[in-house]
Amino acid sequence: MATNGNGAIPSLSLLLLLFSFFFSLPSPCSATATKPSALVEQPPVLLKYHNGPLLKGNITLDLIWYGQFSSSQRSIIVDFLNSLSSASTPSVSSWWHTTDKYHYRRGGSSDVVVGKQILDVNCSLGKALKAFQLGALTSKAGQGNGGGVIHVVLTSADVAVDEFCESSCGTHGSGRVKNHRSVYAWVGNSVSQCPGYCAWPFHQPLYGPQTPPLVAPNGDVGVDGMVINLATVLAGTVTNPFNNGYFQGSAEAPLEAVSACTGIFGKGAYPGYPGEVLVDKTTGASYNGVGVNGRKYLLPAMWDPQTSTCKTPM
Repeated sequence: MATNGNGAIPSLSLLLLLFSFFFSLPSPCSATATKPSALVEQPPVLLKYHNGPLLKGNITLDLIWYGQFSSSQRSIIVDFLNSLSSASTPSVSSWWHTTDKYHYRRGGSSDVVVGKQILDVNCSLGKALKAFQLGALTSKAGQGNGGGVIHVVLTSADVAVDEFCESSCGTHGSGRVKNHRSVYAWVGNSVSQCPGYCAWPFHQPLYGPQTPPLVAPNGDVGVDGMVINLATVLAGTVTNPFNNGYFQGSAEAPLEAVSACTGIFGKGAYPGYPGEVLVDKTTGASYNGVGVNGRKYLLPAMWDPQTSTCKTPM
């Protein structure tokens, strides 16, 4: 199965560039110093449409849990996915339906529902996966359905994947199985491998300003980090499913709907600072979106094609 890789966050070199920008700014000498974001105006993000098909309509998410996940960890992620079509304020669903604006020329929306869930607890392909094996795992969930199914592979904390923690926290890709087009996404739990890279801002960053991490809204740094990256790759999957939809840069390493807005979670964000978000008065957890079962999540900004700006949930 052929694949095209799209990182959940930009490459490590891009992150280093962002942090080097931060350090090149004048150092504040007091607590009242002007924030760096007010000193330098960033160039606007512009994703180009490359005339390819997008995913819209009713989309089923089939989940392949690869490795050991507790029932609590699975429920955090399943509740997040179910929240994409719920109605709360500030809403996980309203964040997701920013993807509808990518269809504004032809109408339509991307409505998702969780389908089958497969538990591969014993790691049938081993605990060191090559990139092509991610696509192979989707065969466990059956064939694609003309773009109406996204196979989502979720790997546990003790599973290594090619380029995981080096240049990617997750990917999405496509291919064909017999005569069926298949689309898949993958995200891994980084808590024991690179939380400073793939679970920021719930862990101190691997590079850059060592500011205190935010408290994870569901009490699990690795899984709450997975939610951020899952949100990123799913948005990329529906707006650039076959590598000819919306993106910026090269098709081999594109910036997509969310990865083009990396590191932005609230108003006033700049490299090393996620921005202004809500804080739960009881737990101290940070969040910007509310979903089903009272869940709270921290969601990354998504590029809005109608305003050409990075839009946060609040």
